[in-house]
Amino acid sequence: MFNDIGALELLTIGVLAVLVFGPDKLPKLIQDLTRTIRKIREFSDSAKEDIRTELGPQFKDFEFEDLNPKTFVRKQLMDGNDDLGLKEIRESFDLRKELSDVTDAVNGRIPAPDSANSAADGAAGAPATTTAPSLTKTGDTTPDLLKKAPQQAQPERPPFDADAT
Repeated sequence: MFNDIGALELLTIGVLAVLVFGPDKLPKLIQDLTRTIRKIREFSDSAKEDIRTELGPQFKDFEFEDLNPKTFVRKQLMDGNDDLGLKEIRESFDLRKELSDVTDAVNGRIPAPDSANSAADGAAGAPATTTAPSLTKTGDTTPDLLKKAPQQAQPERPPFDADAT
């Protein structure tokens, strides 16, 4: 909770506490504060223990930190067991290659063939010819949205009339 408080912040809080409460009341205030924190921790620990005993022996290894969704997902997905096959999916999907293929298709360039595909094509004896996929319909008269439309001549604006406004 307070892991990101540095030495300068602690020193500032200490100086402010001395200025606000004074050196006479500060030791009693620190004792009261530590006593309150200790009671809160004891209450929290006893509540956790009560919940564990009420849940029974099946939940003996239950951790309350697992109720945090981020911790739960991280524990379930990043553990050593791979019940869902996510490791295989993660290894087979190359995001950079997919993005470069999409970029090449949008720009009309011919994508570079995979080494696995070119080896298979070479073994089959067929020449490895790749053509860029056509992104437009033949005979389609719709304008290409990726290119800028030519600027049309702007009509002449009427003169500004200050009295009209």
